[in-house]
Amino acid sequence: MQIEKELKLLRMSLLEMTMLVSNQFEKACLAFDTGNRDLAMEVITNERRINACELKIDSDCENILALHHPVAVDLRFVMAAYNICSTLERIADNADGIAKYVLEMTGPLSADVINQLRFKEMTETAIGMLNDALDAYEEELPGKAYGIHNRDLILNEINIASSTQMVELIKKYPNDVKQLLFMFSTIKKIERVGDLIKNIAEELIFYIEAKVIKHMYTKTLPEQKN
Repeated sequence: MQIEKELKLLRMSLLEMTMLVSNQFEKACLAFDTGNRDLAMEVITNERRINACELKIDSDCENILALHHPVAVDLRFVMAAYNICSTLERIADNADGIAKYVLEMTGPLSADVINQLRFKEMTETAIGMLNDALDAYEEELPGKAYGIHNRDLILNEINIASSTQMVELIKKYPNDVKQLLFMFSTIKKIERVGDLIKNIAEELIFYIEAKVIKHMYTKTLPEQKN
């Protein structure tokens, strides 16, 4: 059937976009950590490719809805794909913003600053969350999606602590205020990316299990078996 063919193509397009955005975010974090300007430029250049992916997927979703009137799991998939696509583009925007900071910085921050702000832990957690979202989508594993919310709490914790820590670091390194403010802004962006990944997880659970979990949890969600 034609709808099955178009749904398959949509799944492939969304998977391609998810992999591309994951790669963008990981490269942006690495570029910031190391001060690699070439890597940052690569992220900025690829942003246009992601925008093109978003436009294509949006159009594909709209065409499927208008021409084929999908129901049940197919309808849930198209709705989830439309929302996930938009969320992925916003993650890519944050990666682009981090990469642009690298071009304005004079080099990477000291290991002392990186360690005190738990920057590597934060980036590794966020990248792991995005990889889990990719696995959950590709293999239809709801357990991976459920676990993402609890890991987002780590990002929230690091983000909240950074405000107080940043005041002390500015006092300690008065000549690096601009660099530290770029770090502070990057931490905020990564925390926002965590929220966006959590949104993707919610869409995946809606698609796979027909469950709406938005606003249903308070602090943690139970781990689910795949």
